[in-house]
Amino acid sequence: MYIPRRYEQKDKDKIHAFIKEYSFAILITVLEGRPVGTHIPLQLETGDDGKDSLLGHISIGNEQKYTLSDGASVLAIFQGPHAYVSPRWYTQLNVPTWNYISVHVYGTVRLMEGQALREALSRLIDTYEQPLPHPVKMEEIPEKVLEDDFRGIVGFRIVIDEIQAAWKLSQNRDEQSYHQVIERLESGDEVSRAVADEMKKRKI
Repeated sequence: MYIPRRYEQKDKDKIHAFIKEYSFAILITVLEGRPVGTHIPLQLETGDDGKDSLLGHISIGNEQKYTLSDGASVLAIFQGPHAYVSPRWYTQLNVPTWNYISVHVYGTVRLMEGQALREALSRLIDTYEQPLPHPVKMEEIPEKVLEDDFRGIVGFRIVIDEIQAAWKLSQNRDEQSYHQVIERLESGDEVSRAVADEMKKRKI
């Protein structure tokens, strides 16, 4: 991903927090020379070896499974809030642009099966159920249902090799323009307001 230096995010804690918040990613691989992608949740974890990984699974009916062999290289894209920025929001008229946060993760596939896959799925369920009023535990799901599900998926771990993170939030604008963009975005929809919130966390 092309990232001008002023927009590059290098803070590992912020990047990890972002991946966990916007965990529904696009997994991209190449099948017979053609890019293929699947929209799936990916769980960020740190292993006993200290290496960061993304854990996930896809349907066994998904042709992308043929690209997920041990050692294969993959790209996962995590997209955060984004919004159009009008030239009229600056102190001096300029070209329009788009503010956004995006993270690209490059990694190496390790297939998961058996107990390792079962435990990974249990943690995944816990992650999304925990905030709910009456969270479901994997142990509550009938074993027959779980067994059928396990037969229908391909589980994997993506050992992270490289992360590219862009926080493009009008850092190149003067202070007055910066705050005017925030004000305009705050009057927009929910996603625009999320971009404004991210901008307010920064100092220029």
